[in-house]
This record gives sequence, C-alpha cells and structure tokens, in this order.
Amino acid sequence: MDISRIRNFSIIAHIDHGKSTLADRLLEMTGTIEKRKMQEQVLDSMELERERGITIKMQPVRMKYVHEGAEYELNLIDTPGHIDFSYEVSRALKAVEGSILLVDATQGVQAQTLTTLNMARETGLTLIPVISKIDSPLARIDEVKLEIAKLLAISPDTILEVSGKTGEGVAHLLEEVVKRVPCPKTTAQSKDFRSLVFDFQYSNHRGVTVYTRVMDGVVTKGDTLEFMGAQEKFIALEVGIFSPQEVPTGTLGAGEIGYIVTGVKEPGVASVGDTITREHSRLEPLAGYMKPSPMVWASIYPESQDDLVFLRQALSRLSLSDSAFTYEEESSGILGRGFRCGFLGMLHLEIITERLRREFNLELIVTTPSITYLVTNQKGKKEIVYSPPLFPDDGAIQAVEEPWVLMKIITPHEYIGKLTQLVFEHEGSMTHSDTFGENRTELVIEMPLRELMRNFFDEVKSVTSGYGSISYTQTGMRTADVVRLDILVAEEPIPAFTRVVSKKKAYEEAEAVVEKLFGILPRQMFTTKIQGKAMGRILASRTLSALKKDVTGHLYGGDITRKKKLWEQQKEGKKRLKERGVGNVNIPQDVFVKMIRSGEN
Repeated sequence: MDISRIRNFSIIAHIDHGKSTLADRLLEMTGTIEKRKMQEQVLDSMELERERGITIKMQPVRMKYVHEGAEYELNLIDTPGHIDFSYEVSRALKAVEGSILLVDATQGVQAQTLTTLNMARETGLTLIPVISKIDSPLARIDEVKLEIAKLLAISPDTILEVSGKTGEGVAHLLEEVVKRVPCPKTTAQSKDFRSLVFDFQYSNHRGVTVYTRVMDGVVTKGDTLEFMGAQEKFIALEVGIFSPQEVPTGTLGAGEIGYIVTGVKEPGVASVGDTITREHSRLEPLAGYMKPSPMVWASIYPESQDDLVFLRQALSRLSLSDSAFTYEEESSGILGRGFRCGFLGMLHLEIITERLRREFNLELIVTTPSITYLVTNQKGKKEIVYSPPLFPDDGAIQAVEEPWVLMKIITPHEYIGKLTQLVFEHEGSMTHSDTFGENRTELVIEMPLRELMRNFFDEVKSVTSGYGSISYTQTGMRTADVVRLDILVAEEPIPAFTRVVSKKKAYEEAEAVVEKLFGILPRQMFTTKIQGKAMGRILASRTLSALKKDVTGHLYGGDITRKKKLWEQQKEGKKRLKERGVGNVNIPQDVFVKMIRSGEN
C-alpha cells in the first residue's frame, strides 16, 4: 500500500463513552466483518471484557476504505477507558498519527477524558473531536459541544456527531479520518527495516507474537531480525495483519501496523517499547516507553502448595501479555510460598486474579492490597516496605513516608459539599476548584494514595449519584502517621488480613475489619476469638461461638442423666480448647476474596 493512503488512528475516551460500540460500527461499515458475524464489543476478545462491558487490552485492526475512488488502509487501535489501564492507552498512541477524542453526549467531558487528551497532545497527535450517543433522549449535544470547543480552543462546528448504536454519522467520520489524520512518515533515508513493539502475546506453540508499527522499510516472512534492546536474533516465522483476527500477509511495509511471530520462548527477550531491525542494522533504536511503576501491591498464594509451580507459570504467561504487571517470589510462615505482585490499581488487581482463576483454574489466597512505604527505623536506616506483614512495629519506627496523588474530580455543583466532606474523611485536602461547563465543577485534590484503596472511587460515585468522575497522578512521598494492624484468629495472626492504617483511625479500622470477618468466617469446632491488634494492644475483639454437635442423637429414651453426662463432657472439651486457644482454624478461600472486596459481606 502507498504510504500516502495509510491512516493510523486510535479511539480515546473516558470509560463507558462508547469506544467499543463505535469501533463495531466502523468495522461493519468498512466491510471488515460481515454483518451476519457481527457481535457487540467485537474487538474485546477476553471473556472478562464482555462480562464487564469494558476494554482491558488495546486491540489493533485493519480496515479497507474507499474514498473518492481511491482505496485507503485504516489501522485502528481501540483503547481502554479505565484509569488503571491508561498505560495501554499511552502505548497505543505512540503507534498512530491521529486520535478520535470521543465524548458521551449525555455525560460531557469527564476526568479521564482530560487525562487521555493530555497523553495525545504530548505525543503530538492530530485530534478529531467526536460526540457519541447522540441518539439518547438524555443527549446534551449543544452543551457538550461548547465544553469540547472550550477545552480544545476550536469552533463547535468542527466537532462531529455520531451514534455507535444506530450508525448515524459514522460514514462522515470515516471521511474525516481520511481528510484530517496525516499519513505516516518514514524517518530513515535508507530502506532498512525498523519497527516499534507496542504490545505482544505469548503462546506455547509459536512463542512470542509481537504487535508492531513499522516505521521504516519492509519486513518479509523468513527475514532474520533482532530485538535491539535485548540484542537477541530471531527469524520472522509469520508476518501479518489484524482483521481483527490474525491474517498472514507475508510482508509489512513502512507505516503499517501488524504482527510478527518470533518463535522466541525465553522470558524477558521481548519487551514493550523495544525496536526490531534486521541483524547488523546501523539504524538508531526508536524512543520506547517509560516502564510503568506499580501503585498497588498484593501477595498471591496458591490455596495448595502443590499448585505453586502452576501459579508461577501462570504469572509468567500473564506478565508477557501485560507489561504493567510485575511479580516476585516470597514466602509466609502461615500461607507458605507465593508471589508479591504489583498492579496499576485495584481494578487491575481484580482482573489479574480473576484471570488466574478462570484461565488457569487456580484456587488462590490474595492478601489485603497495600502500597509502598519508605520506613526509617530507630537507627536511621531507610527501608522500602511494600508488604503489610513486613511493616515494623510502631516502637521500631523513627519516620514513615508514603506516596500522595494529585486528583481531579469533575462533578455537578450540587454535590460539592458532600465531596468536600468525603475528601476530609479520607485525609485529603482541596487545593482549588474551577467551573467546568455550565453546571459542573472541577475539584483539584491532594490525598494519600493509601486512601484511594479504602473504597474511595465507589464512595465518590455514591455521593454524586454516579455523575462524578476521577483521574489522578502520583506526585511524590510525604510523611505518614500510620501503624500495622494485625488481625488475629484464635490468637494467631493471619498475614493475608494484615494492613497498614492511619494511626488516628486504627480503632475504627480494627472494629470494621473484625466485624466484617466475624460476619463471614464459618464457625469452628471450638470457640474462636477474632481480634484486631495494633500499637502493642488489642483494639477490637469478637468471639465466634463453636459449632454444636448433637452428641446425644444416638440415644433413644432412657434416663436423662445419660444425656446430661454427654453434654457435660462436650462442654468440658470445648472449655479445654478455649483455654488452650489453639486449633486448626479453617478459613475458606472465599473468605479471603470477600475480605479484599470493599463493602462485600
């Protein structure tokens, strides 16, 4: 294909603004997928994506489009909208020249709209502003147009209107993509091959398949290539495009987006942001991506230690398809050997653990999520702590630092009072606010990252009746007044339930956790104490009564004294167990799951 007739673009938007639905209509109108084979969220191949109605992984696809008698090649990359997957968005933007900025006509510009817009601007992309869901009876088309026009400093007349559901305006959008998005440009003077790896997948049969944007030259099946970063050579076993399934073509030229099957099966060779060239190439490597830093940590243990090897293999597979996910092996005295894993957010954690259970049939124990703390001990030595059970006792600490975030919340005016109270409860402070559109305000807030995991997102949605939207960025470390809260069951600490909490909220947190565990932990054969301990003392306690076994069920009639004797023996046995405070407490896997989910009982 002539490079002047290639258009590479992505769709960026806040979550649930209609990206995947619009992508469906684009595929349908270009004939990429036959109408009889169409289904909702056709680019969302993961079962979890379809269930939740969200995009988790970016997905490229090639479309053929005829405009004014000339055939064009349109390469679309559909991107996620949730803030936890913004790294996926940043990678997609490096592989294209333009972006459709999609805004829901019923909701207007949201917090994540601003985040993705800034990403696109920093990359230097051409933007096509589009309003979606214009068929909705709740659509505020003119009002939202003014919001976008003010945000981009453009005329409202340049903003397109579409309905992904009905297809209205989509044909015009395709024309504008051809007109507005610039064609790719090659940077090398020679015809030598060079491409950027923006994603990859792994299979046992074919090894690593890299998703790549060709910057210069041509690659052909059978070529000997090299990962410049890893300095590893491989042969291109297959070269092709996404339609949206993988379709072998034999070649990829400058400006095109496609895949290369490498056959590489060693972990760590392929990496996102690496440059692929021919062996002995003199071309410079392309600017890659900044490696994302985990914001949330949690330990994952197999329910049975026999599954440790399978869990290690599963984590390795997932890390190959998700470059933002990290893990390292660790061990716990009670839970055995497992892995300390890093995530970009709570949704990212939930998706990874759910994939482990579904795709690899693993029964897991997941500890309470935590963040990274910088702890200075009494001797002045600094240590990075990212696991709550490893957090030192209060008396051994000289100082603690924790990460903070700068947060933006866009909300209707009437909810500002409730949000202000909520921010105060979560130890945040409001720096300033700006009017956003006719009836909305943008609040700028500073808050400890720790507080975001205390159900903050759900609470914002609750107090704003679903109209509030959030985006945030990490800003640095600040002094923290926190302590380790241990949860004891039958006087034995359970590392999976250990957490780091604000010192002034230690009693409140202990009461809440103990009460929640009391409500979901099955009764045992003996009386079981559930306690919350911090700062060297018990802050909260509940006692779970023992199971009652009918020890007289085998008796028929006769003297009542026989039954009384058996009851007395049973009572004495339970008393001994209680005095000893020991016993094998059975904590089912679903209890661990419920404990990390806020608000679930």
